Amino acid sequence: MGQMELGNTMVDVNDEGYLTDASQWNKDVANAIAKEIGIELTDKHFEVLEYLRQKHTEGEVLTIRKVGKSGIVDIKGLYKLFPGGPLKYSSKIAGIPKPASCV
Repeated sequence: MGQMELGNTMVDVNDEGYLTDASQWNKDVANAIAKEIGIELTDKHFEVLEYLRQKHTEGEVLTIRKVGKSGIVDIKGLYKLFPGGPLKYSSKIAGIPKPASCV
């Protein structure tokens, strides 16, 4: 574990770059993580990120299928928003741990 500066904020991260303290997350941090991945965030991205953060806080196990059934975005739309690893990247940008279902 270590620290890095994201969006002018020092945050605690694990070896894979996921935040270890979700309370350190803000939109600037999200934009900085997304930029590293090559994603430019839109309002729709933030809707998904807020949904993930809420479900994580509630203790729900996150899956692509659950996000697809959220009513915010379907599975195809999730892949378009976060190409190459929709749940992996969306969780990282949302400042929550990588879901167990992600490699």
